[in-house]
Amino acid sequence: MNMGILGLVPSLTPTRPAHFDIERVIRPNILALHPYRCARDDYSSGILLDANENALGHSIAKPETKKPSSNKLQLNGGDDFQLDTDLDPILALDLHRYPDPSHPKIKSRIAEIRGLPSPDHVFLGVGSDEVIDLLMRVCVAPGSEKILITPPTYGMYAVCAQVNDVGIVKVNLELSASSGEGGDKGRFSLRVDEVKKAIDGDQSIKLIFLCSPGNPTGTLISLASIRTILDYEPFKGIVVIDEAYIDFSEPGSSAVTLIAEYANLCVMQTLSKSFGLAAIRLGIALAQPPLIQILTNTKAPYNVSTPAAHLALRALSPESLSSMRKNIETLKASRAALLSEFHDLKNLGLGHTIGAQDANFILIPVLARDSSGLDNVRAHRVYKTLAEEEGVVVRYRGGEPGCLGCLRITVGTEVENAVALKKLKKTLERL
Repeated sequence: MNMGILGLVPSLTPTRPAHFDIERVIRPNILALHPYRCARDDYSSGILLDANENALGHSIAKPETKKPSSNKLQLNGGDDFQLDTDLDPILALDLHRYPDPSHPKIKSRIAEIRGLPSPDHVFLGVGSDEVIDLLMRVCVAPGSEKILITPPTYGMYAVCAQVNDVGIVKVNLELSASSGEGGDKGRFSLRVDEVKKAIDGDQSIKLIFLCSPGNPTGTLISLASIRTILDYEPFKGIVVIDEAYIDFSEPGSSAVTLIAEYANLCVMQTLSKSFGLAAIRLGIALAQPPLIQILTNTKAPYNVSTPAAHLALRALSPESLSSMRKNIETLKASRAALLSEFHDLKNLGLGHTIGAQDANFILIPVLARDSSGLDNVRAHRVYKTLAEEEGVVVRYRGGEPGCLGCLRITVGTEVENAVALKKLKKTLERL
């Protein structure tokens, strides 16, 4: 094909693995794409009269008084938002100007934190969901090509595939035999040989999505298993590792350590989980520069807002990283405490946890009242009763492979966990 990737500096370094050629993975129309030139791509200082912005600035008025009744806005169905000097740092930003399209400072910090050689290995998106959608749009031809997923897994892979008219091949994770009808603890694992068989049987698979730690399994996929698929010569596409929860797992378990070695690897991360910044919607793709350049050429011109970028850069400072790591340790300790408390509810029909504990949530099955087996009906009743009568919202996952009767419960604050346990015990006693 040899069309080249627009904006990418040619490299003399051989591509590894040798069977991978990114120009044969990317759709020809994407390779031929000339991206939209942003106003800030050329000049970012001076008297800026080029982008049809409002030169007078934003129109957000400061409140004249400090009376709570006049300074609060209702957001998210009733939450109070105080409109006062807390907003001053955000209002002082150039909100009337389009944001920086590239955000080099954020990318440099992420590259440094994750041990990558340069910001050329980092792409920023509006949450990981934008990265998922972009990868499908640039790699997978609608109506004729496919992705591979490993249920139970994150639901947006299938949603994006349907939106993009992309086929789906499913290779379910294996749940160890120890998780029987009695609800004994089981472990999920990737069936590498079955993934290989799927690849051998369908050459139209362009992307493989692996969630590690898994959602809802909370289980890491071993780097050895990931390597095996990356090295599998019949697969010419890209392996995507979704590491939204990686900071809650053991150090050294991230697939980012493989990026220097594999051009056919893309690792997704986010500021939503360990950094506690779900509201700013900042997702991250980490890969070798050719794929990053393709994503950059294809994304919307100003996809990351100035307020989001401002908060992200603050979150990536050394001081904030220290705070984030303390929060992680607190959540991990709370996770361990919840596991112990859940064990004490087994006489009420709560089973042993399923999967590993590598994320900020726990997947646990609800049994029949007589503990005779996993009970989807009772699990759904517990879920609905907790939400509608007790004000505790967990996630029902009983409809997913290997998750019969399961609830996914996020680790909350110490107070939230105590209340949730009390309400869960009450509900199990009733139903």
